[in-house]
Amino acid sequence: MRGRVAESLVEAYLRERGFEVLARNARMGRLELDLVARKGALLVVCEVRSRRTDRWVSPAATVDGAKIERVRRAALAWIRAHRPGTSRLRFDVASVIFDGETPPRVQYYERAF
Repeated sequence: MRGRVAESLVEAYLRERGFEVLARNARMGRLELDLVARKGALLVVCEVRSRRTDRWVSPAATVDGAKIERVRRAALAWIRAHRPGTSRLRFDVASVIFDGETPPRVQYYERAF
């Protein structure tokens, strides 16, 4: 449930910045992409992470090398399947913090990997 809310918040964040969201939870075999968005010639693949607190570690810090490799493989498969007609590709990470005391906070990192 929290993951879906986090993805909705990040989707709204991207739309507010002029992106067209092309896919959400796109399955490519056993791999998945949280969000795929386009703005002009730029295609953004965004991994969304959420936690109840960022006291010890930011949700973005939980994206490890294995996850990066899976996202890259899924992105290439998605591009081959959908041919979005873009010339640039960027991988971003969004952290959403749900601390219960304030509204959820989105921290967005462009070119995260």
